[in-house]
Amino acid sequence: MLIRPYATAFMSINGVERNLPMSPPTDPLLSPFTLKGLQLRNRVMSTSHACGLEEGGFPQDAYQRYHEEKAKGGIGLTMFGGSSNVAPDSPSVFQQLNVGTDEIVPHLQRFSERIHAQGAGLMCQITHLGRRGDPHADNWLPTVAPSPIRETLHRSFPKEMDRHDIDRIVKAYGAAARRCKEGGLDGIETLASSHLIGQFLSPYTNTRTDDFGGSIENRCRFGLMVQDEIRAQVGDDFIVGLRYVVEEGSGGMPFDECLEIAHIFERQGKIDFFNAIYGRMDTERGLAVDNMPGMASPIAPWLKTVGAFKQEVGLPVFHAARISDIATARYAIREGLLDLVAMTRAHIADPHIVQKMMDGQENRIRPCVGATHCMTGFRPRCLHNAASGQENKLPHVATPGPNVGKKVVVIGGGPAGLEAARICGERGHQVVLFEAAAVLGGQVRIAAGSWRKDLIGIVDWRAAELEELGVDVRLNTFAEAPDVLNETPDVVIVATGGVPDIDWIDGAELCATAWDVLTGAVALEDDIIVYDGTGRNPAIAAAELAAQAGKSVSLVALDGSFGPEMTYSERVSWKQRQYDLNIPVSLDLQLTQVRRDANRLTATFVNEMTGQPVDMQADQIVVERGTLPADEVFHDLRSASRNDGVTDIDCLLANKPQPLRQNSDGAFELHRVGDSVSSRNIYSAILDAVRLCNSI
Repeated sequence: MLIRPYATAFMSINGVERNLPMSPPTDPLLSPFTLKGLQLRNRVMSTSHACGLEEGGFPQDAYQRYHEEKAKGGIGLTMFGGSSNVAPDSPSVFQQLNVGTDEIVPHLQRFSERIHAQGAGLMCQITHLGRRGDPHADNWLPTVAPSPIRETLHRSFPKEMDRHDIDRIVKAYGAAARRCKEGGLDGIETLASSHLIGQFLSPYTNTRTDDFGGSIENRCRFGLMVQDEIRAQVGDDFIVGLRYVVEEGSGGMPFDECLEIAHIFERQGKIDFFNAIYGRMDTERGLAVDNMPGMASPIAPWLKTVGAFKQEVGLPVFHAARISDIATARYAIREGLLDLVAMTRAHIADPHIVQKMMDGQENRIRPCVGATHCMTGFRPRCLHNAASGQENKLPHVATPGPNVGKKVVVIGGGPAGLEAARICGERGHQVVLFEAAAVLGGQVRIAAGSWRKDLIGIVDWRAAELEELGVDVRLNTFAEAPDVLNETPDVVIVATGGVPDIDWIDGAELCATAWDVLTGAVALEDDIIVYDGTGRNPAIAAAELAAQAGKSVSLVALDGSFGPEMTYSERVSWKQRQYDLNIPVSLDLQLTQVRRDANRLTATFVNEMTGQPVDMQADQIVVERGTLPADEVFHDLRSASRNDGVTDIDCLLANKPQPLRQNSDGAFELHRVGDSVSSRNIYSAILDAVRLCNSI
């Protein structure tokens, strides 16, 4: 599917003529919006975030390409540089940009030219982390804050700022804003929530008794000084906004107090918009549940609150928080709840959202499922769009290759097989997909049986794409080597996934697996031990299901911490459920044996720290330790393949066609992807397919 160009017209942005697409007037999302001197082609934006692609603190080519893809896809405004640092004592703790040096200006200039050439607006967020920093990062300087109150999430003990610190950092904000203007950006925003400005605003982090603490007016003083300095350095024509918390939630400032502060900033007359957020980000729970909600949250949980805020202020209001579907975004604009609707994570899943709307292909937008994989240490990689953040290596849209029309057989309808079939179909090949089950999805369908139900979007979207492409999907078909050979394939891709790894246990025949519990394949006993040998989701999902059924459940984990392979949002959600269901957790225990004692089972564990054995008894032992490849058909086909089933890693990483030298008598090319290679995650499975199939 190719991205088709818009109809275009010339519009003036801050006096500069730019070639911009014209949007149909009927859809509120596609109506233009004027922000000060900036004419935006539609109401869809992406908010500032630390995407993890910086190089040396600067937005270089990979960073720019990531945002350029959104601009090509039709977005009206893309903001970048989440938590970009203005001063040396605001360190890089999650790969932020450094706007505290003039060295960034040439990078910003190239960035601006690139995005503006695609017709989108471009803005940056500038900030000082305050106590949210790390005294052991970058320059090893102490963190600073209005008061010496530790943040539990980032754990620093800040120095209480004196007037010299205040004046220095105010000047740094202004200089950073000037650099952004010199870089050709359309505007900036400062962050007034949990970062330094917000730390001054909130009485929970500001206990000063001088001119910067106490009354609301005093707590606003630092932020107002920052806005004054910014205006002094950038002038009145440059757009300056405030990313602002409309309510801090539990233990923080209420809505009315936040609104009163917003009016003070409005009356100052130095800002042009509010980018509204909700909650605090100084605890793991606050970040995962309120500020950046994930899959456990309902869609757009704070839209009503932000809409109420907009009714009380005079400036334009933007907002992002799990607005992941077009219907919700359209409602927010149509009902006047927002002026611009931010679909940040949705654009990581599909940067071509607007273009697909323009093309009448809204049903083909790849949905964000809220898994928060894009917010982990792998930022900004999307769980089911492997090209995000890798635009210099992988295409977002598969296009026909030089040798179209190959017969490709895919075995397995989990995420790896579905993606392989989809891309090969987009590449112009004739694709047959065999799936042993009655439905597509593999392990994803099992995972979606819990509160992580939105994961099914990964399957449903691909199934719809395969139907659109005319892929021959054969369900209830356990494909063996003769079935594959009867198709006379040119390429065979084995995506058969894995089966639970349990036979290593002395007493494995006495155990059930997490899959058994999650699929209802076994009856639940009254007293259950669930063993987690991976730190992933299946074990705790099985424990939750059993506890909800009224069983007595204990979770025993190999790792020394809870859920180390989960995203932080998932981990918080699972922890909440664990506490709500009163599931006790034991850590650092390696399962070694299960034996029957009368009518009970005894599980023997070894403590990883002490080496001492620990015995526990239960009616049922449930084990999760990943999977082993279900790859029998792969081995049965190897001798008939041209490449002996070898996937050349160097060619795979270089996106080059695979060499086929091993067996000149072979009839087809053979590869494995996903868990049929090794036990990994959804992203790894999809990435395998994307890398391989874009060169077939």
